[in-house]
Amino acid sequence: MKVKDIMTSEIYSINKQENIARAAQIMRESDIGALPVTDGERIVGVLTDRDIAVRNVAMQHNPEIPVEEVMTANIINCSPETTVEEASDLMAKYQVRRLPVIENGNLVGMVSLGDLATESRTDEEAGYTLSQVSLDEER
Repeated sequence: MKVKDIMTSEIYSINKQENIARAAQIMRESDIGALPVTDGERIVGVLTDRDIAVRNVAMQHNPEIPVEEVMTANIINCSPETTVEEASDLMAKYQVRRLPVIENGNLVGMVSLGDLATESRTDEEAGYTLSQVSLDEER
């Protein structure tokens, strides 16, 4: 099975110059935990709810600072043709819960642990990936 078969195609994103407060509003309104960060059409990072909590709120930074100051710039991603097993391995290796799906340089979707878990054939991969991602959080 391929990532394109289980990914979420309705993607919310935010420009790197928008502020943290706006990003948090989008996350709340859309019930999501991560936003791809763009510079025009190009994805330049990912901002997660954890990034906001750890790199902004915990550091007592102003919520009006640009998301580019808090985002994760090292983008671990996959393509629509990546197998679910390969995506699961990437998530476990890099301890991330979500992967942007990029095709021809364009963001076309997101795949998350939740996407893996909703597909019955990938329950085992989702469980394994979650256990590997959670290892880092326990340290």
